[in-house]
Amino acid sequence: MNWTGIALGLFSALVIGLGFVWVIRFEYWIGAYLWKWVLAFGLALSALSLFMPNFMLAAVLGILGGSITWGAVELPHQEERVDHGLFKAHPRRALRPKANAGGHGHAHHAHDGKPGLGRWWSF
Repeated sequence: MNWTGIALGLFSALVIGLGFVWVIRFEYWIGAYLWKWVLAFGLALSALSLFMPNFMLAAVLGILGGSITWGAVELPHQEERVDHGLFKAHPRRALRPKANAGGHGHAHHAHDGKPGLGRWWSF
């Protein structure tokens, strides 16, 4: 019997579940303005998986890198959700830069009446 698929499936579920938590905590404590750096880290991990000597290590790094990449893209959206009151804001929130400071960046698209959901989710 080969348990690799089950192990990777469980690992994927764990990483995705923890991804929700770290995105919320990262935005709360640090802010979403670093989303591009987190994205670069996730992409670097994914690229590094291409050079791993065995399948399991490559798969683990690829899953982790992909989840971090997705979380990085979600950070500006998490900032929007906080701005709409769906999540607790850090008490010093006004002192932190925004993800789209200066009109550049990713966050704050026009809303279609759905709180916290931007252009990415309106099909």
